[in-house]
Amino acid sequence: MMLIASGCSSDSGSDDGKDKGADASASQSASPSPTVRAAAYKKLPEPCAVLSKKTLEDLAPKAKAGKEGNSDDISTRANCSWNSLDNNGVKGSQFRWLNVSLLRFDSDTTRGPGDELAKEYYDKQVRDAQSAEGAKGTRTEPLTGTGDEAMVVRYDLKKKEGTFKQQTVVARVENVVVTLDYNGAGLAGDKTPDADDLVKDAQKAAKEAVASVTEANGAAAASGSPSTSPSTSASQSASASASKPASGKA
Repeated sequence: MMLIASGCSSDSGSDDGKDKGADASASQSASPSPTVRAAAYKKLPEPCAVLSKKTLEDLAPKAKAGKEGNSDDISTRANCSWNSLDNNGVKGSQFRWLNVSLLRFDSDTTRGPGDELAKEYYDKQVRDAQSAEGAKGTRTEPLTGTGDEAMVVRYDLKKKEGTFKQQTVVARVENVVVTLDYNGAGLAGDKTPDADDLVKDAQKAAKEAVASVTEANGAAAASGSPSTSPSTSASQSASASASKPASGKA
């Protein structure tokens, strides 16, 4: 009788171990996938169409059609520039250069939400404008009513052709950063343009460009919804600055 009782208890607990292993496996497979807040804006407007004809006539009156920059993906990066030279004969000429750059950031599960990535780039663009090589009398001031945040950086550039008045407006709306560069100079003896007037024109144009981004995305723009799969971040192709200070333009 004692031998029989001993044999019956020899395999006790073997099923218990299998159950524990199955429970651990099920727990691992049930772990939630990484999520990130979806980017609000999914596309960019046509860069050479972000400003109205009236605005272009005010800022670059003698400019021909805008020149669109090269881009490997116009849904994330785009820019357009205009050159204007108003020749006044023996009195000299008035030069204007205008450039609008657009950079959109997608949300990425490894890098973060698109609007936060755009915020980082926005801060960098402002710092770059403030530290432009050769800049004199740099001034920085916030601009209200233009996207979620905007800053104006202005300074003078002394060149052999004359004194160039540079205005850079950097604005962020959701996950898109708009950088508008605008400069002017009086050449061959013509008078230097008034910097305050140029700043007002640049601010007006920046507001218009930001509005174009919002309009391009319309009511379909989603904000705050989670994404369960990683998307390609525009920041991976944005290591170079979307725009350069106009010091090299003349």
